[in-house]
Amino acid sequence: MSNITNSSEVVKKPKSDTKAEKKWGKEVINNGFCMIPSLLLQAQKRLGLNPTQLAILLQLADYWWEADNKPYPSKQALSDRLGIGSRQIQRYIAELEKAGLVTRIERTGDNGGKLSNYYDLSGLVAKLKKFEPEFTAVKNEAKANRKKVSQRGGLK
Repeated sequence: MSNITNSSEVVKKPKSDTKAEKKWGKEVINNGFCMIPSLLLQAQKRLGLNPTQLAILLQLADYWWEADNKPYPSKQALSDRLGIGSRQIQRYIAELEKAGLVTRIERTGDNGGKLSNYYDLSGLVAKLKKFEPEFTAVKNEAKANRKKVSQRGGLK
């Protein structure tokens, strides 16, 4: 609680919870959260993603905190989170790369040793932007039809 001082009195103002905290609980949100566009989930089939490929993209997105800083989790970290082998992770990422959704960028340390790859998700972002007008048009049409059907005369 924060205190606001008015002259000689102290007024206690309760700290408002965020919408996410109200939905998931403050303790859960305090462990972090990841912004995922709903369009990624809605377009899963359209993107040709099987459930594991989607899960890998969601994991990569969880490591992608800023637009200009590409995520770079290790295959082992992804493996540990998803419960599948790191070799499987590598194969799935290769499939995502072949589909144009992810680009692997080699990362090396100061001593020239290999580090975990950067993962560029701009291909995924571009495909979602390409699909957006269609999804928006369908959403708007459904909204207009819901409005029409509730009026006298219906969809005529």
